[in-house]
Amino acid sequence: MSEAKRYTPRGRTVRDASVDAGGRKDPFRPALEVIQGGRSEQPRRAGRRPVATQAPVKTPGKTPGNAPGRAPADEEEPLRPRRTVPPARKVQPPRKAPKRAPVRKKQSRVAVPRLKRRPGLPKLAEPRRRLRLATVLALVMFAAIGGRLVQLQLTDASAYAAEGLKDRLVRAVLPASRGSILDRNGKILVHSVETRYVAVDPMAVKDPEALADKLFAILDKYGVPRSDLVRKMTPHKAADGKTNVRFEYLVHQIDVADGDRIEALHFGALKVDRDERREIPGYDLASNIIGFTSRPDLSGQMGIEKQYDSVLRGVDGLHVYEHGEGDLDKPLPYGYEELNPARPGSSVELTIDQDLQYSVQSALAERMKPLNADFASAIVLDAHTMEVMAMASYPSFAATDPGSVDPALLKDQCTATVFDPGSIHKVIVMGAALQEGIISPTTAVTVNSKVNKGGVNYTDHPPQKDGTPMTIPGILALSSNVGTIAVADQLGKDKLYEYQKKFGLGARTGVGLPNESPGQLLPPDQWKGTSPGSIPIGNGVATTAMQMAAVYGTIANDGRYVQPTLVKKIIGPDGTTTKPAAQQTRQVLDPKVAQELRVMLEGVTTLDDATGKQAAIPGYRIAGKTGTSQLPDAGGYAKGDVVSFIGMAPAEAPRYVVAVTAHVPTGAGGSVAAPAFKEMMALTLSSFGVTPTGTEPPKLTIYP
Repeated sequence: MSEAKRYTPRGRTVRDASVDAGGRKDPFRPALEVIQGGRSEQPRRAGRRPVATQAPVKTPGKTPGNAPGRAPADEEEPLRPRRTVPPARKVQPPRKAPKRAPVRKKQSRVAVPRLKRRPGLPKLAEPRRRLRLATVLALVMFAAIGGRLVQLQLTDASAYAAEGLKDRLVRAVLPASRGSILDRNGKILVHSVETRYVAVDPMAVKDPEALADKLFAILDKYGVPRSDLVRKMTPHKAADGKTNVRFEYLVHQIDVADGDRIEALHFGALKVDRDERREIPGYDLASNIIGFTSRPDLSGQMGIEKQYDSVLRGVDGLHVYEHGEGDLDKPLPYGYEELNPARPGSSVELTIDQDLQYSVQSALAERMKPLNADFASAIVLDAHTMEVMAMASYPSFAATDPGSVDPALLKDQCTATVFDPGSIHKVIVMGAALQEGIISPTTAVTVNSKVNKGGVNYTDHPPQKDGTPMTIPGILALSSNVGTIAVADQLGKDKLYEYQKKFGLGARTGVGLPNESPGQLLPPDQWKGTSPGSIPIGNGVATTAMQMAAVYGTIANDGRYVQPTLVKKIIGPDGTTTKPAAQQTRQVLDPKVAQELRVMLEGVTTLDDATGKQAAIPGYRIAGKTGTSQLPDAGGYAKGDVVSFIGMAPAEAPRYVVAVTAHVPTGAGGSVAAPAFKEMMALTLSSFGVTPTGTEPPKLTIYP
């Protein structure tokens, strides 16, 4: 029985007990059998698995027949205990089951006994530990990759997308066209025209000499030297000495046609794009008013261009679009695009009349050039609104080329140049005295041959005899210094200073131009010994031509001061109009006083021996005053005379005020400025259809 194969109920042998319930053979069973002393195998029979049997173990050293090494036959070693195997039963042949896909059964873990390592053998590696370590590392790696992917896709995706889009975006500035400057009738005095600029990338130019030859043939008429073209197109460093210059302007403000010719050369290193320049149809017409702009940014530097630069400039637009590279270097269809159109600048409409401005400017230049005048100015004001109808400076300059003249002559002589007003200041003394009741139209003032103030004698030309009585119209007609000082002594320095300020001296008129001078007044507490003699007759006072024109405008406007203005309105790009700030006004003289003063001033052009007879215009009543003074210069006075005449017409109902001032080597207001006034006032009256009133001038006398 011990040698027979015995079967389990499932047809397995006892030896097959080493196979676990899951059908897997115990891998460590053979090793255990070797350690326990060996194993015996039975030949397999077809269709059956071998059954393990336990052979009897004989005692070592005892053999049959008492031979050494063998045990007696009847002395066998007792059998070792073994598992009880249930009786075998007949095994039915297995029925054929339908074929189906094998089901993978879950393998159960088998407890493997730890084997003792034999001495001298190397220590075996532990595969499970390495497997666990590798698994942990793989999981950590995949977790890190997964976390990074989540970060890229969820948290940082928008930032990377925006950064990528930024690299593909082009920001193209759309320049805003600068507004125009117009006269009171909408005629263009200056406007912008479209041009082109040419720039180059020096690093992309292979042969600067050859390219310069081609460009010079087109740009020669713009005064661009060929040597400049070569220098700019030759690769060079920036000012830091490290960075390569990649953009260099070659020329600005060339005609569109010439820009197209350069583009036709098809040089990738060249860039031709939109530019703009200011164009003045009248060349130097009203250049002292208009001013000029810098190049190439067209920033206002003088005149209206500077004063209203922010209004004229407009707002540049911006076109941001997504573009490709190479042949697709253009806006991508359905790509990102943002368009903010440029808003053109507004236009400034002035109060001046273009035709009258031309006539006055031409007359001034024709009269001053033969006299070698250093400078001269002419102003025409509307007596009611105090709008500037014309304002000319001599010498003039081309606003498109201001660099061709002396910078000292670029300023507006009407508002920026100060001078002692001289005798044209005497109307302030007489007007204040009339307003304060110190004198009347019939007052007679005793005039001597001279008067001493602070050690200085003041006389008349020609001098009067001591004790000569003179009328107020006579004092004005002969421009008596002694008579004016006598009236100022009665008025007092405080009142004189008060009326100087009321008439607008010592402060900018705010007519609308930059760099206007406020002039200078001497407060009463700063008067010195000669001040009571010099200040009443217009010495020691610094004024501008515009300030003095406003004084006479106040008298013409029935004693009401109205701030002069050059700007009529602002016209937006959409056609909407905006009025400038309201003009400042104040009442200086009573209307009756202003009318009496105008009558007195008529004697300057009508009385015998009057200083302003050359200002008379046949058929019109003219009221005005001559003046001769000096030009302050570096703490003293410059050589030559400042001559003036300021008047209004018609005197009985003034419509316009004209002021003429010039600095000449020698002369007088009556001989230099009065004739120029006559011409300009006649032009003004005829231009605006002012006919003579037909009234007779007043009967005035010099002596009572």
